[in-house]
Amino acid sequence: MSKRIGLVVFPGFQVLDTAVLTAFEFANTLLPEPLYELATLSVSGGPVRSSSSVSVETLPIGWGGYDTLLIAGAIGMPGPQPELEATLRDNARAMRRIASICTGAFILAQTGLLEGKRVTTHWAIGRRLQELHPGMLVDEDKIFVREGQIWSSAGVTACIDMALAMVEEDLGIEIARKVARAMVVYHRRTGGQSQFSAIAEIEPNSDRIKDALLYARDHLQKELSVEELAAQVHWSPRHFSRVFRVQTGMAPAKAIEKLRVEAAQELIDQGHSSIGRIAQMTGFGDEERLRRAFLRAFGQPPKAFVHQARVRNDHIYLA
Repeated sequence: MSKRIGLVVFPGFQVLDTAVLTAFEFANTLLPEPLYELATLSVSGGPVRSSSSVSVETLPIGWGGYDTLLIAGAIGMPGPQPELEATLRDNARAMRRIASICTGAFILAQTGLLEGKRVTTHWAIGRRLQELHPGMLVDEDKIFVREGQIWSSAGVTACIDMALAMVEEDLGIEIARKVARAMVVYHRRTGGQSQFSAIAEIEPNSDRIKDALLYARDHLQKELSVEELAAQVHWSPRHFSRVFRVQTGMAPAKAIEKLRVEAAQELIDQGHSSIGRIAQMTGFGDEERLRRAFLRAFGQPPKAFVHQARVRNDHIYLA
């Protein structure tokens, strides 16, 4: 039985998001009979112009048994889409999967379907999504997130990772690997892998949160518990944790880990090669904790970065 996959676009959508359908298209070529029926949709149908001036031809949404619906994003926050939001809300139960791509999460959030759920979006605008919709948890540091029938992906090419995960769910890991190979992409960045979002980009409104981050950066070799950070800014640990999460989009422990990972990466770039020593200097304490943190952040162990740094340095020396 075929599965209908629809990508919903709107005026000003980001055209790269149409790449999400490619994973399903390639999967069809690997099967005796195509599984997926693909369509690009809009509320009214007809040509829809993207933000880069490229127009795509669309069909009216015309609900009728879509297995998976994907809502495209835009550069920045998409404008109000009341008719689309109402249609999504009224027909959500009829679909197996509903997914937002990048800032398409703002559209899906307006339906109320994300209340109480964990979602992701582009790292640069995740905090704005959290401010507008405090009833859900925005995990802006993930490539994609799945909560039941609701899926969401981070910015731009992260939609491909999400689509590969959907193909894997439907057809198994071997088909997903072949699709990734055909598309010349990694198979695959896991949903839990970190987006690129340097800690320097965190700009909380509260001076106290900024002070806590600065303190943490300068004292990475300490344990840096929530109690210690809260004491530095004269807040209770509970209040500090709540405000910190709201303003930065992550728990204090996650932010500290990011600071430590960045510090470790900088040491490697400077020529340090002892993983144990780097772990001690950045507060991880042991190599295994450092290794796990690098895998979460980059999908590679620190030894891979040491090797890359050596290759770069050798190249510079030989040049």
